[in-house]
Amino acid sequence: MTMSVPQIVARIPHRAGMLLIDRVLELVPDQHVRAVKAVSFAEPWYQRLRTPLTDDDLAYPPALLLESWNQAAAVLATAERPNTDVRRGLVMMLGSATGIRFARPVRPGELLEHRVSLVRRIGDTMIFAGDTTVGGETAMTVDSVVLAQRPAARLVDTAPAGQGER
Repeated sequence: MTMSVPQIVARIPHRAGMLLIDRVLELVPDQHVRAVKAVSFAEPWYQRLRTPLTDDDLAYPPALLLESWNQAAAVLATAERPNTDVRRGLVMMLGSATGIRFARPVRPGELLEHRVSLVRRIGDTMIFAGDTTVGGETAMTVDSVVLAQRPAARLVDTAPAGQGER
C-alpha cells in the first residue's frame, strides 16, 4: 500500500509545519513501512540562519530526523486503526529510543527514505527498529523505539486547579 499526504494525515495527527513525511512508498501492516521526506531549505528551522551559509549550517537537525522516522513508525502503528484526534482517541507516546546513530548529515535537496520494522507488539505498545538512508547511503540507524498508545481520557488531569497529585 502507498499513501500520499491526505492519506497520511487521515492516520496520524501531524499537520503542516510538523508533518515530516511526504509519502509512504510501502506499508505492510504489522510488518514494515517505507516512507520518504524531502528536505527543503524552505522549512522553518532554516529561517533564522544568516549568510554566509556553510554546509554545516545546513545540516538537518538530528532531532527532526528522528521525529520524521518516528512519524513513519506511527503510520505503521496506526495502519489498522487511524489516530487523528488525540483529544478524544488514542495518544501516541514515545516511550524510549535507544541505539540511535547518525552516520552522515542530511542537507536541503536530499530525499530521506525511512525504513521501519515492527519488532514486537504488546497490546497498544510497539517496538520498532530500522534506518534512514539518503541515496542508498545510511544517514541514521535506530536499534529500538518504543511507542505506546493510550486513551486520551486516561491522560487528562480532571482534578480542580491546584488540587492535582503531588
